[in-house]
Amino acid sequence: DKTSDLFARLFIPIAHGKAGVEIAGVVTENYETTEAVKLERRAAETKPPFRCYGDVLIHSFYQVLRNDRWCDLMVSANLKTASGGRLADARYTDAASYWFDLTAGRNLLQNADGSAALRLQGLLGFYCWMTNDPVYRQNDALLFGAGLSGRLYNVSFAADYSGFSGYKNTGDHPATYRYKLEYEYRKNILSLRFRYGVFDNLYDSFSVGYIRCF
Repeated sequence: DKTSDLFARLFIPIAHGKAGVEIAGVVTENYETTEAVKLERRAAETKPPFRCYGDVLIHSFYQVLRNDRWCDLMVSANLKTASGGRLADARYTDAASYWFDLTAGRNLLQNADGSAALRLQGLLGFYCWMTNDPVYRQNDALLFGAGLSGRLYNVSFAADYSGFSGYKNTGDHPATYRYKLEYEYRKNILSLRFRYGVFDNLYDSFSVGYIRCF
């Protein structure tokens, strides 16, 4: 598909950074498919007849442990609403989902001023989402992830492997290799990202982003 969208994210720290709430989603999306793809998906249109918007995601985080000697632990509870538009064009699904996870991280290397660091991190959790199967109305999956991140002065990088594994075996075993490179100048960050899909994730993506810190 020829697709462009505008994505917005708001993060609100709470309790001096020990907890936080994040709200994110696609504000607007433009797309164009071929007639062949339209027939394959049984979609109504090849272009949006009016404004299309995405689902709203709500995340909450809480830091359980912060220990330089052992590791850092964080738990999160997350919800995806069913507010996305253009179900008739197979853009978003009329199905909510939720997931819980535990993230652990430990610094392998870090100098005194924090200008150089290397960190190992992992994730384990549970993911549940509604389906259109009249017998099994939901699918449950194991969430997993592991990766490395680092920083050298104004340049930071991250690489990880993550995904989930459901029980229905109907395309519910996607996984992704993700790579991120960022350069920070004062309060401005230029971000380059590449995602490579494996197993049931059939897509790769490349993105360029600009972040302004206040």
